[in-house]
Amino acid sequence: MSHESEQNHGHDKTFTIIVNGQQKKFEGESISFEQAVQIAALGPDGPTIVFTVTYKRGQGQKPEGTMVAGDVIKVKEGMIFNVTRTDKS
Repeated sequence: MSHESEQNHGHDKTFTIIVNGQQKKFEGESISFEQAVQIAALGPDGPTIVFTVTYKRGQGQKPEGTMVAGDVIKVKEGMIFNVTRTDKS
């Protein structure tokens, strides 16, 4: 059995997504708000830090929108995410 067929058998797909203007590889068919924030790597979290995640080129009936903590959406090849960090202090 070749390595390539092993990768495609029982494993999540790998997509190229754009996060804050940079291409990133993402493995999985859905992405959470928390994963998007982690990929963006904007710095430490804290009690006064708020992250905002918006997306474009998504799947289905809602190809663009905003994610909040706890949200999970399906990933699509070439999907664009913008993650911003705000300090409310």
